[in-house]
Amino acid sequence: MRAPWGGGRRDEAAALAFHALTIATAGAALFALPFLMLPRAILGLIGGAGAAEAGAAFAAWTFGAGALPAWLPNTLASILRGGGRHALAARGVVGGWVIYPPLSWAFMEPLGFCLAGAGMAFALSMSASALIMALVVLRGGAGFVPDFRAPLRQAHFGRILAVGLIACVMATLANLATILVTARIAAHGPAAIAAYGISARMEFLMIPLAFGIGSALTALVGRAVGTGDWGEAWRIAWTGGAVAFPVTGVIGLGITLFLAQVAAAFASDAEVAAIATEALAIIGWALPGFGLGMALYFAAMGAGRMRWPVLAALTRVGLAVLGGALLMDAAGLGLQGQFIAVALGISAYGLICALAVRPGVWPGRIKAFSSQLDALGGSENATQQTSRAVLPRPGAAIRRGHLFTRVALRATSPH
Repeated sequence: MRAPWGGGRRDEAAALAFHALTIATAGAALFALPFLMLPRAILGLIGGAGAAEAGAAFAAWTFGAGALPAWLPNTLASILRGGGRHALAARGVVGGWVIYPPLSWAFMEPLGFCLAGAGMAFALSMSASALIMALVVLRGGAGFVPDFRAPLRQAHFGRILAVGLIACVMATLANLATILVTARIAAHGPAAIAAYGISARMEFLMIPLAFGIGSALTALVGRAVGTGDWGEAWRIAWTGGAVAFPVTGVIGLGITLFLAQVAAAFASDAEVAAIATEALAIIGWALPGFGLGMALYFAAMGAGRMRWPVLAALTRVGLAVLGGALLMDAAGLGLQGQFIAVALGISAYGLICALAVRPGVWPGRIKAFSSQLDALGGSENATQQTSRAVLPRPGAAIRRGHLFTRVALRATSPH
């Protein structure tokens, strides 16, 4: 939304909002239909017959009935952020999650629906959030109203999915790294798996923290790109990164300073706690860089510069898995070697995402060329020549903004 809205093209923003909501509906259907029709079969493939019987009703409510209510609030929040209503978007999303825990307890305990009650509460709380945010958007809260009469165009879908599909791939890679590392650790027994699960939760904790900053970066950077001001986009991205690094750094430092306490908070088994302490002692130091990388990843979405973040995600998987094989098996370091590989993977992710936010990848740091203008005499002709050399054509900048890059951000946080 930010690129057309930032360029003053409300009709285009309204049409893109309709296309985004269409994508959200289709994406929700991919979850809803299978889980409403075959919850036991799906869970049986993952966890066996016992898990399928115990969790079928919960899955049907959460991933079936709750699929569209989960997609819509985040898509509507993206539209509001695209219109500059960041605080309103945040209140809408947070409100749904605030009412979820007490509503879940009410359905599970007093009403006696047990585990299925948690799924019912999820569907209802997300539905309430979606309804409230829909009313705000339909009343023009974003500065424009989605145009439901706009013709569906492949070009609009393409501009949204150009980043949205990549975001889905990024989320898949993030979870794939954890899944593959878990599979490698499985040979060391259930205690090792449980301990690594604690460490992985700490990694995933960085994502919502960075998301709080990164979601704003996506919209603000997209708006700057929409107006052709790459210099402003670059400065916004690094300002957000400078905020995200200390925020996630406090968490990482706290974990490393209180290893035993953190492990004990999640594990009552002594063996699990001991292995978790070892894992956190190694991985905890890498968490601030991971948080920085996540924030800059969201900024890259707004800029439409996703090649480097994808490279960062692939590098993370490669180091965590292949590096783990070398250190844990070939070098004989055992679990410690695998934890070192995980730390190297998330550190590399942050470094590569940071290296991507530079003029060579994000073109047009306008003020950096002020000295060139002075040397040229500051003439109008010189200004025009330098502008043509530095800035992409407005149409190119708009195309590269990818316009509604927040559509698939929810795909990055299944954690």
